[in-house]
Order: sequence, then structure tokens, then C-alpha cells
Amino acid sequence: MLDRYWWGSVSRISPEAPVPVVKLERTSVAAGGAANVAANVVGLGAETFLVGIVGEDAEAKNLAEILENSKISADYLISIDNRQTSVKTRIIAHSQQVVRLDQENTLPISAHEAENILKEIENVFEEADIVIISDYAKGFLVENLLSRLITKCNGKKKILVDPKGKDYTKYKGATLLTPNQKEATEACGLEESELNVIEKAGKILLENISTESILITQGEKGMTLFQNNGETYKFDALARKVYDVTGAGDTVIAALAVAIGAGLNFFEAARIANIAAGLVVEQIGTTAITKEMLENVLTERTSQNG
Repeated sequence: MLDRYWWGSVSRISPEAPVPVVKLERTSVAAGGAANVAANVVGLGAETFLVGIVGEDAEAKNLAEILENSKISADYLISIDNRQTSVKTRIIAHSQQVVRLDQENTLPISAHEAENILKEIENVFEEADIVIISDYAKGFLVENLLSRLITKCNGKKKILVDPKGKDYTKYKGATLLTPNQKEATEACGLEESELNVIEKAGKILLENISTESILITQGEKGMTLFQNNGETYKFDALARKVYDVTGAGDTVIAALAVAIGAGLNFFEAARIANIAAGLVVEQIGTTAITKEMLENVLTERTSQNG
């Protein structure tokens, strides 16, 4: 996706309707969606192969330029005729999001298009240590593509999934899932207000999906890691002040993937991901974590702990 930002200020309410009048002062663009995950992976010092779909439009060219500037190849993006590149335009005033405009096509890709995408994955599969699936329910991860990719990874590579929707059985065989609290409870048919709902959801998902771990992110309450060996860990949120949660989930799964790929276990990787998420929500707009940001915080925490 392409994340577009219109920055401005508000000094009055429109006489035409009870809405703020934003005086536009500047604009900016950033890699969004799975492209933001890739930007976070690169920011942490790893190499990434980004496979996805875009339209044949100016926004796709703009996204490709942003990726190249971030040292991410756009060579594995598939252009599809008559399809809009997904664009989210956020209007920001005084550090607050006023409104978001979405331009997108969420119809499922065709079987032929899925085959072309699998060929692109084949081209880089052996070079990758970890596979990340970022599902945004935009019609890209059709059942055939998803199941074949997970099957291909089984026993060969760890596969991490940021899920979407209520049916998580489509991710069966994945190594680790990273739903947020709302997504996890909905997938289990639970109410967020239920007592111990996170613990219930984690156990249900571990059992139903046959995965090794579930990491449920909980916003200002932190995150909880459930493992199929029965171990559970709760991580408190570390953000000093939350300005914008945009892309926090992307940072979590990217940090997990890089940490696991570097040899850390799930607990250690989740601890790193929790710190990384705390850093990006302190920024306004889509912001990718960097190795330097992470190193500074870890050094500071080590110093404080003596």
C-alpha cells in the first residue's frame, strides 16, 4: 500500500457543515501495508524480498520509488490491469488524525494471477530464512496461494502471519500468528469484555491452528505470548507517550522475524518486538523501526539496570 499524509492545522469550523477546516501545509508519502513490514525488516538490518500486487498507476510508481530509496527491491511486485494500487490518505492536524480516505480494490485475484505470484516467490524462496505473511484482506492472499505457500514452508522455514478475518484455520501450519486483541477474540467467538479473555483466546488459537506460538498484541496493555509447550509470557507496553498506532503491528511482526531469523527464541524475539512497537507508536505517521533506535533503547535499559 501507499500511505499518503496531508499535514495541516485547524483554526475554524466550516460554515458549510460541522467539520473542521484543515489548512494544508505539507504532504508526505510512505510505504504502507506489507511494504511497511519490509521497511521495518530493512531498518533492522536484514534483507527483504517483497512480493505483492499493485495497479498500473501513478501510485504504484510512487511506491516503487519509495521502496528503492529504502533499499527494497520492487522487482517482485506484480502489476495487475484494472486494479487500483491500495492507497490510504490520512489528514493530520495538530498531531491528530482528522479523517482517512481509502482507495482500493479488494476483489480476490484470479487463479492465473496467483500462479504468477507463486512463481515470483519461487525465485527468492531459497534465499529467505523467514517468511512473513501480512494479511490485509485486500484480495491478495486467496486460499490456494496461502495454503500452497504454508505447505511449501513446512519443515523448511518458519512462517509468521499477521492475520485478518475470523477464520484462522486458513493459517494452519504457520509457525506463529500475531493478531491484536480484537482480532483474536473475534476469531474465537469471544467478547472482549469477558474475564481472562486474552488467556482464553490464546489457548483456543493454539489448539485450533496447530501453531507453535500466538502473540496477541494489546495496545496500551502490552502483548502476551502463548507457546504450545504451555509457557505464557506477558510483556508490558513500553511506549512513554502514544501518538499514533499506525503500523505498530507491522513493526511487531518484522522485529519478530528478524530476531527469530538471527537465532533468538520466541520469548527473546517477542521482547524485542515489544520494545520496537513502543518506539514507533511514539512517532506520528507510518514510521519504520531502525536498528539504531532499538540499540539506543536497549543500551539505555541496560545502563538503568546496572
